[in-house]
Amino acid sequence: MSAEIITIGDEILIGQIVDTNSAWMAQKLNEIGLQVKQISSISDNRVHILETLKAASERADIILITGGLGPTKDDITKKTLAEYFGTGFRRDEQALENVLQIFKNRGPVLEMNLEQADVPANCSVLQNKNGTAPGMWFEQDGKVYVSMPGVPFEMMYMMEEEVLPRLQQRFNFTAIVHHTLLTAGIGESFLAKLIEPAEEALPPHIRLAYLPKPGQVRLRLSAYGENETLLKAQVETAAKHIMELVGEYVIAVEDKPLEKVVLDFMEQRQLTLTTAESCTGGYIAHLLTQHAGSSAVFLGAAVSYSNQLKQDMLGVNPAVIEQFGAVSEETVREMAAGALKAFHSDYAVSVSGIAGPGGGTPEKPVGTVWVAAAGPKKTITRKFQFGNKRLQNIERSAVSALLLLLKLLQEEHA
Repeated sequence: MSAEIITIGDEILIGQIVDTNSAWMAQKLNEIGLQVKQISSISDNRVHILETLKAASERADIILITGGLGPTKDDITKKTLAEYFGTGFRRDEQALENVLQIFKNRGPVLEMNLEQADVPANCSVLQNKNGTAPGMWFEQDGKVYVSMPGVPFEMMYMMEEEVLPRLQQRFNFTAIVHHTLLTAGIGESFLAKLIEPAEEALPPHIRLAYLPKPGQVRLRLSAYGENETLLKAQVETAAKHIMELVGEYVIAVEDKPLEKVVLDFMEQRQLTLTTAESCTGGYIAHLLTQHAGSSAVFLGAAVSYSNQLKQDMLGVNPAVIEQFGAVSEETVREMAAGALKAFHSDYAVSVSGIAGPGGGTPEKPVGTVWVAAAGPKKTITRKFQFGNKRLQNIERSAVSALLLLLKLLQEEHA
């Protein structure tokens, strides 16, 4: 069995909004053992929708559609679905009651609002507890089509409460088991060379995927079959084989981002952290605080972009900056020490560099970054030379700082 996801809306195609629906839906479908073969984003165009539905029906068994179910004239998904299935409309009484209930305290109900309860005659209605547009379930020629609102929280509720349970009752899906290893400090090609024996030993029903990001590579093992218990055992064996070959580069044996690895390590040991950031502009703090519960570890940050603030906020000696420059080992050492002292944390990381595209010199070209990680026992530093892409340099600097901190934490709390 396979699925295809179609998102409908011009706002996606012009970049006005980001399609987060597809990623969330694919994850949920994968959890019940349903593989997504294709994801398409298409315009609010009748012909385009009809062509995409026909093509999807030839590729997939289950087609999930979001978007285009609003009350305005540009929302044409419902009318196009009725045309595709060759049917008229009926007014669903339960959907109508839902519309009336929603507008009970909002004032007059317009005809276009009442028409939200009009659905293609051959569909089963999926009630929308969070909006006026009902979902629609169609079956034709052994295929299942499900149309849902594009508003994320409306779609998510409908998926979890209506669509996923119905799919599981309707079909018997094969098991899918994933296991992820997070590696750092080694490039993708070098990593692939080292684990080549383990990859070649994988049976056909287990696949290995490389998911690289700056400074790190996730290795995802995926197994497909009928016996979930057996698949889990086989994937665990394959993961152990990989770790035997590259264990020194593995920093997590589950699918979690680097900053969460750091937070969990420190929380388990009741350690606190602050950051002193120059070229990253608070990006390290952002990575940390996007995770619920980060306050158990992370106390705060000093975003000291100017030399004056490095002195005022972190106590960096002006003579150090004068002699060695803001982008130097000596300066990041003082920044980290200043964060420890000023904010009373157990550990601190500091970053100072030239993010670009301007500001470089022959001695310190664009992409030059110094990072320090400091704790109660010692401070370690490292110099990096990245490229000339500003946003990439910021991201790489943050990752490098977190990796250096993790190295220090592991040394002192092994």
